[in-house]
Amino acid sequence: MESSVDHARPVGESWDRIETWPGAHAPVTFAALAPPAERAGIAAAEEAVGSAFPEPLRESLLRLDGTGGRVLPPPFWELLGAADIANAWRLRTSIEERSPWSSDGAEADADADAGPWWWHRLWIPVAADGSGDYPVVDQRPSALRGRIGVADHEEGCRFSQHPAWASVPALLSTTSTALETGGELDGCAPFVDSGELDWDIR
Repeated sequence: MESSVDHARPVGESWDRIETWPGAHAPVTFAALAPPAERAGIAAAEEAVGSAFPEPLRESLLRLDGTGGRVLPPPFWELLGAADIANAWRLRTSIEERSPWSSDGAEADADADAGPWWWHRLWIPVAADGSGDYPVVDQRPSALRGRIGVADHEEGCRFSQHPAWASVPALLSTTSTALETGGELDGCAPFVDSGELDWDIR
């Protein structure tokens, strides 16, 4: 059964709960978690992408600068550190600018479930799957600013209606609840394999 989605807890509280779980159940994942980012590193990443990070993302990075290449949010996302966020943004932006299919700055409806075909400069990549796809925080001006979509390298960007993807706090909060309860999160349930967190897609 799909677990109920709670109201998003503060970022720090969600991280307290998230870190407690792998510390007790998934030692490989826990050992890979990065230390907090330096404020200077976050500032450098913000300069690279040309805009300030939303405060919840900044707060999350100050708690943990990525998951060291290990999966944390379902089903297979590895949270990026500040420098990796900047590098991923540069890569995607550079490819978009050189692409014959570039949108050339054309805007799509910022409230729609699908984004511009491939990339937008106001998307901030916050996680990766190692295959060229990135969950992004949408910073385009709209009533849904701050939501998280998945920028697929082949199919473009899609924004889920599931409440877990409404914001960084929502994703961290619902992830912590799924870990603690073993319940499903957007069709995925956590399990541990050889000391490492993984998610079963149901």
